[in-house]
Amino acid sequence: MRVGFDTSPLVRPFPPGIVRVVRSTVEALERRGAIEVVRLQPDRREDASKWRRGLGARVAADGLVGVHSFLSAFPRGGRGKRVQTIHELPWRHGARENAGWKHRAWAAFGPLFADRVVTATEATARDLKKRLLPGASKVRVIPWGVDAAAFAEEPPPGVVDEVLLGKYRLPEDPLILAPGAVRAKKRLALVVRGLARLHETGGPRATLVVTGEHTSDLRRDLGLVQKLGMSRFVSTPGTIAEDDWPGFLRLASAVCVLSSSEGFGLPVLEALACGTPAIVTANSAQAEVGGADAFPVDAEDADAVAAAMRRAIEQREALRYVLPDRAREFPWSRTAEGIEALWTDLAGDSRSGGGAA
Repeated sequence: MRVGFDTSPLVRPFPPGIVRVVRSTVEALERRGAIEVVRLQPDRREDASKWRRGLGARVAADGLVGVHSFLSAFPRGGRGKRVQTIHELPWRHGARENAGWKHRAWAAFGPLFADRVVTATEATARDLKKRLLPGASKVRVIPWGVDAAAFAEEPPPGVVDEVLLGKYRLPEDPLILAPGAVRAKKRLALVVRGLARLHETGGPRATLVVTGEHTSDLRRDLGLVQKLGMSRFVSTPGTIAEDDWPGFLRLASAVCVLSSSEGFGLPVLEALACGTPAIVTANSAQAEVGGADAFPVDAEDADAVAAAMRRAIEQREALRYVLPDRAREFPWSRTAEGIEALWTDLAGDSRSGGGAA
């Protein structure tokens, strides 16, 4: 069974999380070999929308069962089956990022043309099913994964990676990591207020590390940092090299993912793989990923965030060998199995002449 996979995020600018999802999923499918993966990606200079519209013609030309998109956009025309991926519906949670009319249109009308709609969490599936109504039966939940072995490699307990600390000019104080919190939906202001409360209430001396390129949202929140007198306890090292990311997570005493909207929350799973506690927004997609091993908090309560930071720092060493068990439940092979099962069903529909379920 030959299936075309839209791997355009591997050659075009996309958020690092999407890139990791596409690369890791496709590589897992190729290793397993149950599906013959045909990578479909545009020239770097080619118009992406025009290129995507032309993918329908590739189905017949390349003998494909259909096209699998890791994005909400997919080729509507041509023969074969279509799989759409909708990562999140941010506007349902008050987030403005990725909430423009194009994404709204693809989320609203794409499922009418797709044969299946993939999302990574039950939380997002519930959002989708509320909107789709008759098309809700097309939704399939296929969680993303983590290479737990790669993240688990670490120095012995009590040994600090001084090279990494020096490279990013970080102190040896407990580190609270806020991955990618340079965007408004990541609620950096809440994390900062939580850190301030931690210090005010006599908690551990901790430094907040905010990763990602500098943005106007970050500059606004750094104004709050200055106002609260926390400048010496906040570091903004910029984008972290991919090879350094596992070590960076292992250095942290806790990872905060308090986004107003997430489709999955890869940093949560990656933190757990490193044995690092994850503080998450209660009743969210990232809380679903973290399960019973995460530290859920009220997204409006800085005191609750401070309390979670304190507990995470105090329990960090005790949890080091417990938390990876949760991450091991999400190998990329599980993601590949879900996609294989989906396309096996679709191929059966093609042979029987049936439509989408």
